[in-house]
Amino acid sequence: MSPQDRMPPRHDTAGPSGQAGYSGQAGQAGARPRVPLPRARRVRLGVARAVKLDGNVKQALETGRNRVLFTAAFFVLAFLALSMKLIAVGVLHDGGEPRVARGAPPPQLVLDRADIVDRNGVLLASNLITASLYADPKLVFDPVDAATRLRTVLPHLNQTDLIAQLSGDRRFVWIQRGLKPEQQYEINALGIPGLYFQREQRRIYPQGRLLSHVVGFTNVDNTGRYGLEQGLDRTLRERAETGRGPLVTTIDIRVQQVMRDALRAAVAEFQAIGATGIVMDARNGEILSMVSLPDYDPNAPVDPEDKAMFNRATLGVYEMGSIFKAFTAAQALDAGVVRIDGGFDATDPIKIGRFTIRDFHPERRWLSVPEIMLYSSNIGAAKMALALGATRQQDYMRRFGFLTPARIELPEVGAPQAPHPWRDISVMTIGFGHGMAVSPLQAAGGMAALLNGGYKVPATLVKHQSGERVVRERIIDEKVSMQLRKLLISVVEAGTAKKAQAPGYLVGGKTGTAEKAGAGGYRRKALLTSFLGGFPMNDPRYVVLVSLDEPKPTPKTYGYATSGWNAAPTAGEVIRRIAPLLGVRPQAIDGAPLEGPVLPQQRDTELRYALVGDEDEVAVSDELPEVQNAAY
Repeated sequence: MSPQDRMPPRHDTAGPSGQAGYSGQAGQAGARPRVPLPRARRVRLGVARAVKLDGNVKQALETGRNRVLFTAAFFVLAFLALSMKLIAVGVLHDGGEPRVARGAPPPQLVLDRADIVDRNGVLLASNLITASLYADPKLVFDPVDAATRLRTVLPHLNQTDLIAQLSGDRRFVWIQRGLKPEQQYEINALGIPGLYFQREQRRIYPQGRLLSHVVGFTNVDNTGRYGLEQGLDRTLRERAETGRGPLVTTIDIRVQQVMRDALRAAVAEFQAIGATGIVMDARNGEILSMVSLPDYDPNAPVDPEDKAMFNRATLGVYEMGSIFKAFTAAQALDAGVVRIDGGFDATDPIKIGRFTIRDFHPERRWLSVPEIMLYSSNIGAAKMALALGATRQQDYMRRFGFLTPARIELPEVGAPQAPHPWRDISVMTIGFGHGMAVSPLQAAGGMAALLNGGYKVPATLVKHQSGERVVRERIIDEKVSMQLRKLLISVVEAGTAKKAQAPGYLVGGKTGTAEKAGAGGYRRKALLTSFLGGFPMNDPRYVVLVSLDEPKPTPKTYGYATSGWNAAPTAGEVIRRIAPLLGVRPQAIDGAPLEGPVLPQQRDTELRYALVGDEDEVAVSDELPEVQNAAY
């Protein structure tokens, strides 16, 4: 049978539209009839579709597998790189502190002021970076709540004032300057809107009270107030700006500590209201120690009107008493009005009008110049001054620098008081230390001239640099200086200053006890007692001044309050303790060196000395051994 014979019979039927079509389907007029595909072909088409589908799946799977492999390889490489870095840091690198990451260095804060150090490099003043608190009142939402919370950290602030500050119309108001780190942290933790911090510099003083009157302090704006901070304010700023390093002072912190300890002990023992101490280099005017008691802490300065703020060493001027007899003797000998073996009659007191000049321990006889010094005769000194005369005495006082304020790098300098007019009674009283007031610094400078060969040297608190020119002025003859040394030695060995002796060291000096002036005249029981001298007198190097204000008698002094019982022994204790520190070797009476603990002295810088108005300069060097200072 042919394929056509197996085809089903065809039936013509009418569709809904009256057109012919196939059973179960609506055909279109004139459409070609659908012929079913043969089975074999349908199988081949299915297989082709299956093969094509299988290819797409395989391609998708291959792509996914490649992506997974790539991702895995990336993580493996990253892990390997991290592992190698860890091995390099933990195993291959040397141990030590963590290193700061490399990058742009942080901006450096420019210091406002240079440091201040002593002659051996010990820090006296430096800068500390601190935070200061300020507010923008416009951004403070609740001033009352902010003030209450802020006072939990800063309880010293006044609640009412603080609320007023935080409620104002200004956009900037300081709340607290110089916060401590813990205060800054606690304030920041409060989270009060409108409060901010600003970095500032604060001056700190590691030595505290020890050098308060010398160094001074700065205010909240880092401007110098008192001491070197004010006197050299511009210098300290310029040194900081130019990077010239710290300001080196003449102070020796060891000598300063000894002097302050000795003065504090004397003030406590004799119930004095104050004390002053100075150690000066007689050759170049450098001040190794300057103490004024009472003192204060420059890190927390007291009220400016407080007595502790008063620098007795430079600002205070006093009638120094019998120490002026040394200057009177030097002036009379230098002027030629008396010889060293000459003298004056001290038998009877001197009466001038309602005034009477008498001796504390009268000898009632003629006294030589050495005896006038030894017994501290007011009568003999008055007659010696009267022989000198008012004109010449005034001229010598001007030479010694007693008629003008002392020149020193401090703003606190007192003006001396001299009589006007300069009458005979003034001449006599000045001869034994009354009627004229000078500062302790001026008195120490005058003694330096008596010891160093007759030269007036300017006092200074700034250490001389090597090769620096120091201008000196001759005020007395060198021979007179030698004679005064012997006189001062005799006063310590056998006179009123015997308690100033320091075993092993040749000390010379003069005591002075002056009644303080008050309303209606001098106050007999209000005394200023002083010792002024130097050591070692075989080759004078250091001037030492000790002064006590209104010391009281004690059973140990047998009821006396004069300088021989208080200022002199205090000075002797100072010399005994500082001499080894300064490299001064003790000697026996015959001059042979003694064994004892002595720190080697650092060789001083070579200076050029010149006389006032003289063009010639002489380079001098000390004869001390060239060794390093063992203390620092």
